[in-house]
Amino acid sequence: MTGRRPRWARLLAPVALVATVFALFTIVTSGSGGDGTNGGGDGGSPAKATATATAAGGKAKPAARTTGAKTYRVKPGDTPSSIAEDTDVPLETLLDLNPTVDPQALSPGQKLKLRP
Repeated sequence: MTGRRPRWARLLAPVALVATVFALFTIVTSGSGGDGTNGGGDGGSPAKATATATAAGGKAKPAARTTGAKTYRVKPGDTPSSIAEDTDVPLETLLDLNPTVDPQALSPGQKLKLRP
């Protein structure tokens, strides 16, 4: 019997793999919510939404959304559509207000107009 592993040790690796896959699946599906199907449509509290976005690796909403700021400073990873969503400014309006900006080449620190 030397050199053989106990029966429970042979079963431990597949069980750990299944548990890890299940945990990963749960985290990914609970954090998506981009299509509006997550959350039941009740809106939820802002603190809950921020905690969910942060836990899922997303970004919290910037202050520009609540303060009505006239400009937005581009952060790494921002896209025109994500900026429009975060600031509640329609994408078309954002692009019209910034005609000299190349949407495919946004640079962190760059300022964009949000309001005329």
